[in-house]
Amino acid sequence: MPQSLSAVYIHLVFSTKDRRPLLRDKPTRDALHAYLGGVSKQLDCAPIQIGGVEDHVHVLARFGRIITQAEWVKELKRVSNVWLKERGRDFADFEWQGGYAAFSVSQSNLEQVKHYINTQEEHHQKMNFQDELRALLRKHEMEWDEKYVWD
Repeated sequence: MPQSLSAVYIHLVFSTKDRRPLLRDKPTRDALHAYLGGVSKQLDCAPIQIGGVEDHVHVLARFGRIITQAEWVKELKRVSNVWLKERGRDFADFEWQGGYAAFSVSQSNLEQVKHYINTQEEHHQKMNFQDELRALLRKHEMEWDEKYVWD
């Protein structure tokens, strides 16, 4: 087969360092989500849905064939960190958490995950980020150690 084809979908989640609620301003947060989408597209990881609340981000993307997951996340965080610091003094000490969580998504569940990301503000009126991540980890039957997840 002369072509290399791939349809791998990833739901990526990462938070601000220490889950600091630095993304309270909705226009800035929306601009950040759009910026992350542009960066992801440049990395050949087509963005499908990006959202979140004041302390974390969700990215749903069709993962590219020529980049590793770690490279993708590292670059998303690196350039968005620089972009946020350019937004003003409120972000002078902004940092993302060191780690991340990434989950595979089947084609048949894309709409469900898109809806989940779109309703983050409603969702987080009832549940904080840590409980949300624990629920996602359990749903995907992943093992984790609490002392290494929260930095």
